Amino acid sequence: MTNQGEIRFSGEAQLKKFANKLALGLKPPLVFWLAGDLGAGKTTFARALIQALGHGGRVKSPTYGLLEHYELDSLRVLHMDLYRINDPEEIGFLGLDDLLDDQTILLVEWPEKAGQWLPEPDFMFKFEYLDGGRVLFWTASSPFSRRHIGHLSI
Repeated sequence: MTNQGEIRFSGEAQLKKFANKLALGLKPPLVFWLAGDLGAGKTTFARALIQALGHGGRVKSPTYGLLEHYELDSLRVLHMDLYRINDPEEIGFLGLDDLLDDQTILLVEWPEKAGQWLPEPDFMFKFEYLDGGRVLFWTASSPFSRRHIGHLSI
């Protein structure tokens, strides 16, 4: 069973506000798949969520390094960007299985490039351009994600 919906954003400030609301009460382990065209909002959302979860420093795009780690007070955030992946087998070299535990939130941009190498998502977000703004189509697949997103006033 899944819950689905959409949220329209007129600008970056609204997307960041949504990330801040979503961060409240998130409990790892969680997996987010972030799909959508270049520039549609995936990295902006990931940065805002990582900062809302408590990271006070710079959040850089993992486009070239593929994976960034953020150790926070009570959890770890792994931020992956698979845009430059040509073969899903490359993900095996990251040792992702060894990095995931019950205190980890995984954010994956371009999950469609991973083949079968990723865990199933709790949240699937697809960002698209729409009428000069953006729209986020979301799917919540796990019991926690369905309850959590259902409590947000979005």
